[in-house]
Amino acid sequence: MAIVPLYRRDLRHPQAQACAACEVRGSALFGVLDEEGLDQIHTRIASLDVAPDQAVYERGGAAAAVFTVRAGIVRFERFTERGDRRIVRLAGRGDLIGQEALLQRPYADEAIACTPVQLCRIPRHLVDELGAAQGSLPRELMQRWQRALDAAESWVADLSTGPARRRLLRLLKRLAELSEPGGPVWLPRREEIGAMLDMTVETASRLISRLRREGVLELIPTRSARLDRAALERALRHEDAV
Repeated sequence: MAIVPLYRRDLRHPQAQACAACEVRGSALFGVLDEEGLDQIHTRIASLDVAPDQAVYERGGAAAAVFTVRAGIVRFERFTERGDRRIVRLAGRGDLIGQEALLQRPYADEAIACTPVQLCRIPRHLVDELGAAQGSLPRELMQRWQRALDAAESWVADLSTGPARRRLLRLLKRLAELSEPGGPVWLPRREEIGAMLDMTVETASRLISRLRREGVLELIPTRSARLDRAALERALRHEDAV
């Protein structure tokens, strides 16, 4: 009797087509899987499109899945005991988010789309199964968890301390890294900049206006900006030398 694999790959399946065409598959979590492992996953992964300002998941929500960001930028929000809103980090193309699910813990922050975002939703139990069968997957998970930790520590070190202008310049550099090379960058609202950098809306507005006059950035429609990356680096070097 022939044994039929439970998750036989069918290239006509919509998710199989999405996986085959995925531009970040090589750098995403399942890029470490062999062909047999890839054959087993597409019917259990969902492709999601999330509009700007919509939640990917909520803080405290039951964490049943992790997500790979295929395109776009996601921000992570929480509120202090005083009720102040804080944006604690950003994630972009190729990043794995929602790792709390792997420890069966609630999501620690609210994840919200900054731009149109494309995601792959990966059920926790699928990661558990593949981790047991694919020896390279647990190591990849640990590396991605370490990257998320490094990003959070870098956010605190670079964007939460020091002069306001330096913090804003470093934020613009981070946004450029999350954007397509040479393309426009997503520019947060002034209140979002305040929530990211612990500054007032007035300070954020004044600094953005000054950087426009200096030619570091040019505002364009749909909450975006063109950055003069050379001018940005010069401004950062000047701030670091002060």
